[in-house]
Amino acid sequence: MENEARRTAFAGVDRWLADRITAVWDRLTGRPVSLYAASVLRIGYGLLYLVFLLREFPHRDEIWGPGSAWTPALAHQLFEQTGWFSILALSDSRAYFELCYVLALVTSALFMLGWRTRVLSVLFAVAVTSFHGRAIFMTDGGDNLIMLMAIYLALTACGRRWSLDARRDRLKTVRAGHAGHAGNAPERTTSLFTRQLRDARTTLITVVHNCGMFVIAVQVCFLYGSAGLYKVQGASWGAGSALHYVLNLELFRPWPAISHFVDEYTLVVAIAGYLTVLLQVAFPFVLFGRLKYPVLAMLLGMHIGIGVLMGLPLFSGAMIVADAVFLPDRFYTFLPRLCRRPVRRTDSSGPAPGRAAGPGAVPAQGGPGGARGSQHHVMLPAGRKDTVPAPEPASPQVPPGTK
Repeated sequence: MENEARRTAFAGVDRWLADRITAVWDRLTGRPVSLYAASVLRIGYGLLYLVFLLREFPHRDEIWGPGSAWTPALAHQLFEQTGWFSILALSDSRAYFELCYVLALVTSALFMLGWRTRVLSVLFAVAVTSFHGRAIFMTDGGDNLIMLMAIYLALTACGRRWSLDARRDRLKTVRAGHAGHAGNAPERTTSLFTRQLRDARTTLITVVHNCGMFVIAVQVCFLYGSAGLYKVQGASWGAGSALHYVLNLELFRPWPAISHFVDEYTLVVAIAGYLTVLLQVAFPFVLFGRLKYPVLAMLLGMHIGIGVLMGLPLFSGAMIVADAVFLPDRFYTFLPRLCRRPVRRTDSSGPAPGRAAGPGAVPAQGGPGGARGSQHHVMLPAGRKDTVPAPEPASPQVPPGTK
């Protein structure tokens, strides 16, 4: 009896484990997840890097070009130690550098718009890593996160939503549907091997996309968790005075008057410091419940404060875009409906068609006390004084044989 009970228990555990493995496999290979979130990451990072390159356009030569303090020779020495690579270091020619810069601008813009995303995602990753590796000590660190996300996005299907590729596929589907209704669609006969090859390709794309989105989420969790644990070890964060020192650093005071004004509220600054540490440490543990939404909202406020008070807009923008990976697709599909509601309310608050009393409108005939049969609306142009006689009521017909 004891052996039979043990076998039954082991069978139950094996069945539960097999069900869990099957569920995970189905989730991994069934359909691509977070397509809208991937599109938001594509648009956000493409736009951020495009703005970053445009902002640094007057200083491009001092940062990445032949006239940079971090010379190409120093870059090659660093590459030999780290194994890094940059297309900007292939030539010292200024014309070559200007060509690479223009191509990086075009690549960022097309990647943001989602044109030929499979190819552009790889080119965008190459451009970001090349500019980052060319002068790794010349930027504020925000491009470091963009570089990691660009590499991860090359693995995802980030052009399935809100892109020119999605629009082109939608138009192809509409044309194919019209051709099918017209009876002009050619019948395609595909072999079994071709169908299996197509299914295997679809499954592979789905698996790589889901793994890429998972890696992005893990990267953000690791970033928040490690930053929070690192802050816990500092004495200034434990004393609540870390933000006070940050607000008084000349390097991170783009608007000294605003920093001085915020620093006057000592209690608020201390609470903000403790709340920052708490949010970062607790972030990986609140992702599986509804508590993540207020946490994400508070992190949004924190990053906006960092961008304004410390003058780090690129870093703050990169973190805000990264947080978008944790919002479900139903949130992004609800946003257009939410934006259309004010428009519908504005339309519904206007006068109903046909009821507006204007200078050229003739009131409806057959009102109270009028004939029943003459209920006609006659519209005349403004300024016309013509009168339109109402149609005479038909004479009642007398049945034959009656007087």
